[in-house]
Amino acid sequence: MQEVNGSTPPASTPTAAPTASAPASASPTAPADDEPAGDTAFASWPTATDEQPVSSTIEVKGVYDGSLKRFHGSGDLGGSGQDEGQDPLFKLADGATLKNVILGTPAADGVHCSGSCTLVNVWWEDVGEDAASFKGKSASAAYVVDGGGARKADDKVFQHNGAGTLTIRNFQVSDFGKLYRSCGNCGTQYQRHVVIDNVLVTSPGKVLAGVNANYGDTATLSDVTIAGDSKKKIVVCERFKGNDNGDEPTELGGGPDGKACIYKTSDVTYQ
Repeated sequence: MQEVNGSTPPASTPTAAPTASAPASASPTAPADDEPAGDTAFASWPTATDEQPVSSTIEVKGVYDGSLKRFHGSGDLGGSGQDEGQDPLFKLADGATLKNVILGTPAADGVHCSGSCTLVNVWWEDVGEDAASFKGKSASAAYVVDGGGARKADDKVFQHNGAGTLTIRNFQVSDFGKLYRSCGNCGTQYQRHVVIDNVLVTSPGKVLAGVNANYGDTATLSDVTIAGDSKKKIVVCERFKGNDNGDEPTELGGGPDGKACIYKTSDVTYQ
């Protein structure tokens, strides 16, 4: 694995320097022509400033600023299927931040967070197995996805295998299976929480948040805009009965219930 710690990445990795004085997010350089018009608060999809193949996982400690380069898998990371157990392009240590990065195709298993982490202005052009997986074991683990977007996720965008709380805000997603899923059949199960706020969703898609009601999971949603789904086929929040034996989890139903799926119908706007 390649390791990046602060401002001294190895020569074989993209240049990345910590930017403590930089703003929390960067404005992308140009819009994509095929992105539908949405809330003006959302940034346009960026144009990559450069290309960087990644043949072994880049390990990140501290802050890694990708300067809006496009990173794509090569060699052992050159897969783009749905096989479980693939390695990620980026692996973030507890407390690390990844910012201003475009993940192209193939993207392998995207980004892994070993503990609390922050993803700022990160874009997935073609999600591989998952866009990002969150694996911290502490109930106090806090993961934040702020800005950015994801497209073409055959299954999940964000996979929550560990404990703690994931916050997804100012994010846009299109052509996806599930935006968020609390692992339904992991060998070790936890109580998990997700907060989804100010998110632009463009059809086609299946589920925004999937949680395990029997483990005390919660999904709290607000300021969600769904475009192109006039028949309201996208499930905003779906409850499952999870397990730890690897079986397919049982669906329990969808919609707000004030316990696992916490939102009001007025929190979701259709365009």
